[in-house]
Amino acid sequence: MDLLLSNKVAIVTGASRGIGKAIAETLSVEGVRVALVARSRAGLESLAKALPNESLVRAIDLREPDSANQIVNAAIATFGGLDLLVNNAGATKRGDFLALSDEEWTDGFALKFYAAMRLSRAAWPHLQASRGGIINIIGIGGHKGSAEFTIGGAVNAALMNLTKALADRGVKDGVRVNAINPGSITTERLQTRIRKYAKENDIDLEEAAKRLPREMKVERFGEPAEIAHAVAFLASSQAAYIQGAILDVDGGATRAL
Repeated sequence: MDLLLSNKVAIVTGASRGIGKAIAETLSVEGVRVALVARSRAGLESLAKALPNESLVRAIDLREPDSANQIVNAAIATFGGLDLLVNNAGATKRGDFLALSDEEWTDGFALKFYAAMRLSRAAWPHLQASRGGIINIIGIGGHKGSAEFTIGGAVNAALMNLTKALADRGVKDGVRVNAINPGSITTERLQTRIRKYAKENDIDLEEAAKRLPREMKVERFGEPAEIAHAVAFLASSQAAYIQGAILDVDGGATRAL
């Protein structure tokens, strides 16, 4: 299926590895010109060399308040417009609520929530002009409370609410805003969880990788490319009537309505 994305322009944050890298690769294959954003210049430059389509590298710390304007301005200056913003950057610290510091809470919101909010605000006029869209990559942890995921759960829930609120505004302005909640995806962060699970249960990594999905009541872990394919679909005209949707791509882990 031709998604008719050729020559579109996208900003993808957190693009140097994992899900963000897969999103950038998939969009580039579809003909999208991509502004690649992360803190790791080396990772971004390596990715840019491998992409089949034109790209722009912006190594920047999204926690800085003016970073959003810098990124959007660079994309407009390089490509002449903007059709898609993919807010993917941001990781939050797990741990005992009573042991998590104010600084760790602030950092969790700064990188994942405030960066997405600021980028959405900076990109909005350009997306309105192109009748483009925003896709927020959030996470299923926002659906329910978890004692070890208090920061992440709070940030994810806030981003889901922001998605709905911006989608409401987007109906009037012609900007489509949707979100994807990945489940357990085979990234470096998941490998860390597998190693921790193996140590806690005194088993080897291979056995831990088999047991953990069963404990989570899913058949298997997901692949970054599976999130990327969902992004490409939501970005395309095939999804033109999808507005304010929050798509759980989690192998059935989320069972709540």
